[in-house]
Amino acid sequence: MKIKPNNYIALEFLSRSANEGFARAAVAAFASQLDPTLDELGDVKTAVSEAVTNAIVHAYPDALGKISLRVGIYDGNVLEIVVRDWGCGITDIDKAREPLYTTGGEERSGMGFTIMESFMDSLTVRSKPERGTVVTMKRRIAQRSGRK
Repeated sequence: MKIKPNNYIALEFLSRSANEGFARAAVAAFASQLDPTLDELGDVKTAVSEAVTNAIVHAYPDALGKISLRVGIYDGNVLEIVVRDWGCGITDIDKAREPLYTTGGEERSGMGFTIMESFMDSLTVRSKPERGTVVTMKRRIAQRSGRK
Protein backbone atom coordinates (compact mmCIF):
# COMPACT_ATOMS: atom_id res chain seq x y z
CA MET A 1 0.00 0.00 0.00
CA LYS A 2 1.44 3.34 -1.04
CA ILE A 3 1.48 6.03 1.65
CA LYS A 4 -0.27 9.23 0.59
CA PRO A 5 1.24 12.62 1.33
CA ASN A 6 -0.46 15.05 3.69
CA ASN A 7 0.02 17.74 1.05
CA TYR A 8 1.69 17.90 -2.37
CA ILE A 9 2.34 19.98 -5.47
CA ALA A 10 2.96 18.85 -9.02
CA LEU A 11 4.56 20.97 -11.73
CA GLU A 12 5.56 20.37 -15.33
CA PHE A 13 7.87 22.55 -17.37
CA LEU A 14 10.18 22.59 -20.39
CA SER A 15 13.86 21.76 -20.00
CA ARG A 16 14.94 25.39 -20.33
CA SER A 17 17.69 26.52 -17.97
CA ALA A 18 15.53 29.48 -16.90
CA ASN A 19 13.09 27.01 -15.32
CA GLU A 20 15.68 25.67 -12.87
CA GLY A 21 15.33 28.79 -10.71
CA PHE A 22 11.55 28.56 -10.88
CA ALA A 23 11.62 24.93 -9.71
CA ARG A 24 13.98 25.77 -6.86
CA ALA A 25 11.83 28.70 -5.72
CA ALA A 26 8.59 26.70 -5.99
CA VAL A 27 9.95 23.88 -3.83
CA ALA A 28 11.29 26.37 -1.28
CA ALA A 29 7.93 28.14 -1.07
CA PHE A 30 6.08 24.84 -0.66
CA ALA A 31 8.56 23.50 1.92
CA SER A 32 8.26 26.69 3.98
CA GLN A 33 5.05 25.35 5.56
CA LEU A 34 7.30 22.96 7.52
CA ASP A 35 9.11 25.98 9.00
CA PRO A 36 12.61 24.82 8.00
CA THR A 37 15.75 26.57 9.13
CA LEU A 38 17.61 28.62 6.52
CA ASP A 39 20.22 25.84 6.36
CA GLU A 40 17.58 23.16 5.76
CA LEU A 41 15.92 25.30 3.10
CA GLY A 42 19.26 26.00 1.45
CA ASP A 43 20.06 22.28 1.33
CA VAL A 44 16.70 21.47 -0.26
CA LYS A 45 17.04 24.26 -2.82
CA THR A 46 20.55 23.12 -3.76
CA ALA A 47 19.44 19.50 -4.22
CA VAL A 48 16.48 20.56 -6.38
CA SER A 49 18.74 22.77 -8.45
CA GLU A 50 21.12 19.87 -9.08
CA ALA A 51 18.35 17.42 -9.99
CA VAL A 52 16.60 19.81 -12.37
CA THR A 53 19.90 20.93 -13.93
CA ASN A 54 20.83 17.28 -14.54
CA ALA A 55 17.54 16.75 -16.38
CA ILE A 56 18.02 19.91 -18.45
CA VAL A 57 21.66 19.24 -19.39
CA HIS A 58 21.84 15.47 -19.64
CA ALA A 59 18.35 14.17 -20.45
CA TYR A 60 17.77 16.50 -23.38
CA PRO A 61 21.20 17.48 -24.72
CA ASP A 62 19.99 18.42 -28.20
CA ALA A 63 16.32 19.39 -27.79
CA LEU A 64 13.75 20.68 -25.34
CA GLY A 65 11.80 18.15 -23.36
CA LYS A 66 9.39 17.80 -20.47
CA ILE A 67 10.38 17.72 -16.80
CA SER A 68 7.95 17.00 -14.01
CA LEU A 69 8.44 17.94 -10.38
CA ARG A 70 6.35 16.51 -7.58
CA VAL A 71 6.87 17.48 -3.95
CA GLY A 72 5.05 15.85 -1.07
CA ILE A 73 4.95 16.29 2.68
CA TYR A 74 4.59 13.10 4.70
CA ASP A 75 4.12 12.31 8.38
CA GLY A 76 7.17 13.13 10.50
CA ASN A 77 7.95 16.32 8.53
CA VAL A 78 9.39 14.32 5.63
CA LEU A 79 9.71 16.22 2.36
CA GLU A 80 9.84 14.04 -0.76
CA ILE A 81 10.95 15.56 -4.06
CA VAL A 82 10.61 13.66 -7.34
CA VAL A 83 12.16 15.03 -10.54
CA ARG A 84 11.30 13.10 -13.69
CA ASP A 85 12.26 13.44 -17.33
CA TRP A 86 11.50 11.44 -20.46
CA GLY A 87 14.89 12.02 -22.04
CA CYS A 88 17.79 9.81 -23.09
CA GLY A 89 18.13 8.02 -19.73
CA ILE A 90 21.24 6.86 -17.91
CA THR A 91 22.93 3.68 -19.12
CA ASP A 92 25.05 3.14 -15.99
CA ILE A 93 23.54 4.69 -12.84
CA ASP A 94 26.38 3.53 -10.58
CA LYS A 95 28.94 5.22 -12.85
CA ALA A 96 26.81 8.38 -13.12
CA ARG A 97 26.68 8.63 -9.32
CA GLU A 98 30.49 8.59 -9.01
CA PRO A 99 31.96 11.98 -8.04
CA LEU A 100 33.47 13.89 -10.99
CA TYR A 101 31.84 11.67 -13.65
CA THR A 102 29.95 13.67 -16.27
CA THR A 103 28.59 13.33 -19.78
CA GLY A 104 28.06 17.09 -20.04
CA GLY A 105 31.48 18.23 -21.22
CA GLU A 106 34.38 19.88 -19.43
CA GLU A 107 32.26 22.78 -18.11
CA ARG A 108 30.27 20.33 -15.93
CA SER A 109 31.66 19.29 -12.52
CA GLY A 110 30.18 15.80 -12.34
CA MET A 111 29.11 16.41 -8.74
CA GLY A 112 25.31 16.62 -9.16
CA PHE A 113 24.34 13.28 -7.60
CA THR A 114 27.03 13.63 -4.92
CA ILE A 115 25.65 17.03 -3.92
CA MET A 116 22.06 15.76 -3.88
CA GLU A 117 23.09 12.82 -1.73
CA SER A 118 25.00 15.00 0.74
CA PHE A 119 22.12 17.46 1.27
CA MET A 120 19.25 14.97 1.45
CA ASP A 121 18.54 12.02 3.76
CA SER A 122 18.03 9.65 0.83
CA LEU A 123 18.48 9.65 -2.94
CA THR A 124 17.09 7.07 -5.36
CA VAL A 125 17.79 7.13 -9.10
CA ARG A 126 15.86 4.98 -11.58
CA SER A 127 16.49 5.22 -15.30
CA LYS A 128 15.95 3.41 -18.56
CA PRO A 129 17.90 4.32 -21.70
CA GLU A 130 15.73 6.25 -24.16
CA ARG A 131 12.83 6.29 -21.63
CA GLY A 132 14.00 8.79 -19.03
CA THR A 133 15.05 9.14 -15.42
CA VAL A 134 13.31 9.52 -12.06
CA VAL A 135 15.25 11.05 -9.16
CA THR A 136 13.59 10.75 -5.73
CA MET A 137 15.02 12.67 -2.77
CA LYS A 138 13.81 12.75 0.82
CA ARG A 139 14.67 15.07 3.67
CA ARG A 140 13.22 15.18 7.17
CA ILE A 141 12.78 18.75 8.38
CA ALA A 142 13.63 18.86 12.09
CA GLN A 143 10.86 19.66 14.52
CA ARG A 144 12.01 22.68 16.52
CA SER A 145 10.77 23.39 20.02
CA GLY A 146 7.88 25.82 20.02
CA ARG A 147 6.80 24.70 16.56
CA LYS A 148 3.34 23.16 16.19
